[in-house]
Amino acid sequence: QVQLVESGGGLVQPGGSLRLSCAGSGSIFSVNNMGWYRQAPGKQREFVARISSGGSTVYGDSVKGRFTISRDNAKNTVYLQMNSLKPEDTAVYYCYAGEYSRPNSRGQGTQVTVSS
Repeated sequence: QVQLVESGGGLVQPGGSLRLSCAGSGSIFSVNNMGWYRQAPGKQREFVARISSGGSTVYGDSVKGRFTISRDNAKNTVYLQMNSLKPEDTAVYYCYAGEYSRPNSRGQGTQVTVSS
């Protein structure tokens, strides 16, 4: 099982940027799909982005063109670059390994707050 730890969340103004990092442990990190989802208070979990072991990416409709997911297998790390942030992006962001519908592992989450 891959152990995951997120970092990089915080408070940012609308239109600003943040980069989230997800550090994984375990030799199987490089063979897993990795992704991010988010959950805001009172709302359902929402898919954000996924990157396959081969580097292909998929994004949720609400973040297309603004967020970029990438991975560095040598560092066992996945990144989420978030630009042009909006108040509706406010949520706890979780990194996961495997499939969004049934993750193998999940981090503890990092809070992102977009507010002026």
